[in-house]
Amino acid sequence: MIVCERHVHIQVGRRGPQRCSFDRDGYLDGRNRRAVDTRCHSGGVDLPKKILAFVLLSACLACAAPKIDTTTDDSMKKSIERVRQALPEEKRADFDNAVRELALADLDFRDLMAQGQNPAADVLTSKMKQRLNGKTGEQILADAAKLREETERKQREQAVAEIAELQKKQADAAAARQKLAAFHVTRSRFYMNSSGFMDQPVIELSVTNGTKSPVSRAYFHGVVATPGRSVPWISEDFNYAISGGLEPGESATWKLNPNMFSGWGTKTPSDAVFTVDVVKLDGPDGKTLYDAEGLDDSEQRRLAELKSKFSRN
Repeated sequence: MIVCERHVHIQVGRRGPQRCSFDRDGYLDGRNRRAVDTRCHSGGVDLPKKILAFVLLSACLACAAPKIDTTTDDSMKKSIERVRQALPEEKRADFDNAVRELALADLDFRDLMAQGQNPAADVLTSKMKQRLNGKTGEQILADAAKLREETERKQREQAVAEIAELQKKQADAAAARQKLAAFHVTRSRFYMNSSGFMDQPVIELSVTNGTKSPVSRAYFHGVVATPGRSVPWISEDFNYAISGGLEPGESATWKLNPNMFSGWGTKTPSDAVFTVDVVKLDGPDGKTLYDAEGLDDSEQRRLAELKSKFSRN
């Protein structure tokens, strides 16, 4: 039989906490062993036996529940097993998972890397022992639940921030496309120039700078496709560093020779059409002026996944 002699504080009406003392046999006032009938007298307020018994039982169980002792590795191992066995069988698997979660919660892999191949034992175990020491099984389960909630909160905060960053990149790209429309591609041609033993791809491009800023480099995406066909023959990016730059209102025509061993080396039919989109411009200082490239395929998938999992909508 578990005996726990202690004072139990009970809130009774508006008269504040009252203290009822019980002896080892459950009697009120052990000196004259007056049996508790149906109430604890405190200003004439009745308290049912069942509530008193529940409070007393809970207090005694809290006293008696085994706790983890991490003083030594041996005491930690044995006390964890005692705590585990003291739990109902249906909670033991959750307890095992909770111990693992708490043991790894404060593990900082940067600390481990700093220690090299033979990290000091205290780096690996000190924080873990602090988490577990003096805890009952129910406390371990509660701590692990709080840890999961905190981890989920942080993950949500990070996800929301990443979603905002990717959406901003999308919005900036959309705004940039409107600005880039002022940099006109007035003529575009693509063909193979037969010279020597190999055909050399050639891009001829005429442009006009209708923006309000000088441009030092222009970035393009070119597509060679046959009308009526779903899949293009060529779909590649290219860029050109403009010698002397291109001032607002100026026009230029360029003949470019892309790498013949890239996608540009693909042979295309004579009826294929070459279209070019401006995707980015650098200003006179070499910094990005407008960038309409937006999200790449991996970023688009990432955004969709984050929104599906974390979006409040």
